[in-house]
Parts: sequence; structure tokens; C-alpha cells
Amino acid sequence: MVSLKVNGEQYDLDIDPDTPLLYALRGDLRLNGAKYGCGLGQCGSCTVIVDGEPAFSCLVPVMLLEGREITTLEGLGTADKPGPVQRAFIEEQAAQCGYCIPGMIMRAQALLEKKPDASDAEIRAQLQPNLCRCGTHMRIMRAVKRAAESLRTAEAQDGKGGRS
Repeated sequence: MVSLKVNGEQYDLDIDPDTPLLYALRGDLRLNGAKYGCGLGQCGSCTVIVDGEPAFSCLVPVMLLEGREITTLEGLGTADKPGPVQRAFIEEQAAQCGYCIPGMIMRAQALLEKKPDASDAEIRAQLQPNLCRCGTHMRIMRAVKRAAESLRTAEAQDGKGGRS
């Protein structure tokens, strides 16, 4: 039995402790945002956030994640109410084939949670481990910058008495 906390919910899974997190997310929890790309941690399509840091879920065995906070794409928002980073990717039409986008969103989310004023160089460095074969890099950059602006605006409004 392995106990995982995913998107704020606790799950007890009867799986082999060596099972990669990606397989537990997709197979056992039916959270399909993280994609299987290479299985080697080289493409980034399986990226999730673990304790605030991006992680390749295809490489991390579930036994190493007990007591840690795991966030998947599904934990950022819904189709009806996307989170700020998700919304920015939609508005900038950052996806072409869409396969890399969940991982790109998760890497952007992890960066912007810590540094909503990230520079272009910091954004590029954060996204570098994830591959986009369609070449939508410029739209992805615009989306991350749009999300950063949205988060800064929301933060400024919070400081003035609440969100709008």
C-alpha cells in the first residue's frame, strides 16, 4: 500500500512501490494530464510538481513520494475554470499538437509560484528540459509572460483589499 497526496486529496493505492508516479496517476487515479512521452525523463511531457518543484513523473517511483505534495495539471484548474497559467496558454494558443503543453504548463506554474516576475532568461531556463517538437516556443513564451502578468496583477489586487 502506497499513500499519495495528489491535488490536495489523499489516496491509498495497492500498487508496487517501484511503480513510476506517471503510471499511478494515469492508471490508478485516472489523472491523464501528465503524458507518457519517452519514459526516460528526456521530453518533459510527464512533468508534475512535487513539493513546489517540477519532476518527471515517469522517473519517480511512488515509494519516494509518501508525505509529499503532488500537483498535476488537473490540480491547477478545470476546463470551465482554468487556472491563470492554463488560461494564458489557451489565450495565446500555445498548443499545436498539445503533447508538450501539460509539462510546459507545470514547469511554468512551478516557476511563477516562486517568481512571478521571472525574466525571459529565467523562463527559458525553466522550460529548457521540456521538448516541443511543433515549434510553438514563441507562443509558449508569450503564454508564460501573460500568466506572470496575470499573477502579478492578482497579487497587487490582493494587496489592495481583495481579488476582483
